[in-house]
Amino acid sequence: MTEIPEHLLKRAQQARDKAASSSDASESAASGGSEASASAADSRIPEHLLQRSKAAKAAKSGDADEPAASGGSVAVADKVGAVVAAPAGAGGQVPIGAGPGGHTQRLLTVVKSGSIQDVKATPVDKVHTWPHLLAAEFVAALAVTAFTFVFSIFVNAPLLQLANTNQTPNPSKAPWYFLGLQELLTMFHPMVAGVTIPGVGLIFLVLAPYIDRNPSNKPEDRKFATSLMTVHLMFWAVLVLIGSFFRGPGFNFILPWVDGLFFEL
Repeated sequence: MTEIPEHLLKRAQQARDKAASSSDASESAASGGSEASASAADSRIPEHLLQRSKAAKAAKSGDADEPAASGGSVAVADKVGAVVAAPAGAGGQVPIGAGPGGHTQRLLTVVKSGSIQDVKATPVDKVHTWPHLLAAEFVAALAVTAFTFVFSIFVNAPLLQLANTNQTPNPSKAPWYFLGLQELLTMFHPMVAGVTIPGVGLIFLVLAPYIDRNPSNKPEDRKFATSLMTVHLMFWAVLVLIGSFFRGPGFNFILPWVDGLFFEL
């Protein structure tokens, strides 16, 4: 048989003693015993509230008529145990249930905010760098490496002979990333082709984030920024294609399917 711990036995005995004392107090109160001493000993109502209730009952029954006639405040030192000055109400009586100074406000309870408020965190459109971003970048790097490897198998790109300083190749073309600028030089003045047009393009790209301040990441919501970047890329892509495949000896315009290709990958 399991033994009951000692502290539980003591707690049960205290509960039984308390119940017996409260029952004795109620019986003595019913039989006409001392109500004030029983309430002070066994009741859970604070003593100052009991005294305040007695003072209010006495004031209501007419015991406070004499103090009210003498001037504006009620002295209840003999009932409460202290002098409580309260402004006289209608008829010079203290309101029933009024506290010190005549205040009638009550503090019922203090409730923690977490028990009655369910504050949820606002969702944000953010993800962690790892694994979301780095995983996508790693897969993209693998795809580019695989494409370069396959491209190098099917496309022959041998090293040419040493450059001959006494013989300039015809046509003499810049690398593909400068062919767009070289193509502009055949159409405009060098100042316009080399400074004005590239400068205006760079200025537009720099100002684009300040002109289009839409925070959305959807292309359909960023029509201005998408159009600006598309025009910029297509402008230079067309110039590079023309300089690569449609320019022959003397950098003259040719048709590649008629005169052949004058461009080496």
